[in-house]
Amino acid sequence: MKNKFTTISSVPIKPLYKPEDIKTLNYDRDLNDPGHFPFTRGIHETMYRGRLWTMRLFSGFGTPEETNKRFKFLLEHGQTGLSVAFDFPTLMGIDADQERAAGEVGKCGVNISTLQDMEILFDGIPLDKVTTSMTINGPAAVLLAMYLVVAEKQKVPWSQVGGTVQNDVLKEFIAQNSYAFPPDPSMRVVVDMIEFCTKEVPKWNTVSISGYHIREAGSTAVQELAFTLADGIAYVQACVERGMKVDDFAPRLSFFFDAHNDFFEEIAKFRAARRMWAKIMKERFGTTNSRSTMLRFHTQTAGCSLTAQQPYNNVVRTTIQALAAVMGGTQSLHTNAWDETLALPTEQAAMTALRTQQIIANESGVINTADPLAGSYFVEALTDQMEKEAYAYIEKIDKMGGMVQAVKAGYPQRETADASYRYQQQIDSKEKIIVGVNEFKTGKEPPMETLKISDSIHTFQTKKIAAVKKKRNPHKVSDTLSALKTAAKGGKNIMPPLCDCVRAYCTLNEMMETLKGVFGEYHDPGIF
Repeated sequence: MKNKFTTISSVPIKPLYKPEDIKTLNYDRDLNDPGHFPFTRGIHETMYRGRLWTMRLFSGFGTPEETNKRFKFLLEHGQTGLSVAFDFPTLMGIDADQERAAGEVGKCGVNISTLQDMEILFDGIPLDKVTTSMTINGPAAVLLAMYLVVAEKQKVPWSQVGGTVQNDVLKEFIAQNSYAFPPDPSMRVVVDMIEFCTKEVPKWNTVSISGYHIREAGSTAVQELAFTLADGIAYVQACVERGMKVDDFAPRLSFFFDAHNDFFEEIAKFRAARRMWAKIMKERFGTTNSRSTMLRFHTQTAGCSLTAQQPYNNVVRTTIQALAAVMGGTQSLHTNAWDETLALPTEQAAMTALRTQQIIANESGVINTADPLAGSYFVEALTDQMEKEAYAYIEKIDKMGGMVQAVKAGYPQRETADASYRYQQQIDSKEKIIVGVNEFKTGKEPPMETLKISDSIHTFQTKKIAAVKKKRNPHKVSDTLSALKTAAKGGKNIMPPLCDCVRAYCTLNEMMETLKGVFGEYHDPGIF
């Protein structure tokens, strides 16, 4: 018998939950019906009876040509939105022909160095009918500009373009480290993008405020919840200080959470997140538009939970996690493929990940009613507890001067690192069991077929860049980069000159280096 009964985040769990555990719960104040403040039970009245969540898979590998084929394959088999994975050079704002890109081009995502690459990536995919989520942060403004220019070339008005760019730089400093500029100019660029899209691309979600990577770095569920909402507060505050009205931009903010293995903890986290954000927006920022108080979120199953040992077990893990996301009321869901801990997913593994969502949607019956676990003594008590503990973190961050100052001081970085270390100790001591890793182990794993990315992609992409540079107008390149530098120096919104640079076929790195020349480049201070 286990000596300790806790959630995966080490929250103690009582042997039984009773009415006294939720005696202070008031239905109208704390829950209410779906579609009504504080949206604990969901942001839409009908929830999945009205519309299913958007089914996405994180797709991207090799060349834009190869990824375009995978996109079309997934759309043909029922995927309802695209989610673009970029390779490491693209994430860091490096062109494929640079020395630093060697060995990494196309390996962990698709390589994008010029507008031509983006045109190929979305060839034959109508951008007024398919929404796209782009997982990009440091160079997010550049990739968004490329996407919008592709829409122009497709004769699609920007008013009809829908999707999301991750663009959450604060969590980069906390967890993922694909940053470009220091925190203050990074926040300026995010606000530029929010301001620009609010006016020009009204259906675009300008920031996907992301707890996912914080959780993947080892945080607890409460830390993920608290740090994510604190990041959201920082972005809203920065926009207000720019002079923007909350209700003009807040309805297009979206969130991105991890779905880990602890079924009930994850459901409670999602419910608490909706309730907290609704209160924060109403009480702290005085919003009068109900849409500004709705926390809309995408969920991805936990990549950090996938194991190289007995990898087919990952199908079960992903199913549990996806079911928690659906029971928690997600608007969009990405299921990991079982082989992603070994390599980018094969076509078969990607199909299984998509079918997992389709089976939940069409065979499990969980979509028939909204928030089916509402009223559970355990779920409601856990939701309340997570909310209380997350607010305690936010209060600490407020006292530091907000999330930007907390990041500069290394506070969320240290908290996440400490939590990760504690969890690893629990695995090492077998306090927490990971099937196939520290218990229920087998002998040697049988060989598996994985997706292999050829090194020849580096040469292929390099030749394409050379051809683009030879064909483009050098005067337009010089003029547009100069205008970008002037806008960055003068405090003007950088999105219009970025779009001009893209139209002139400036490369990703040329645009990023121009901005770094003004904003500087961030280097991790090495906080532990």
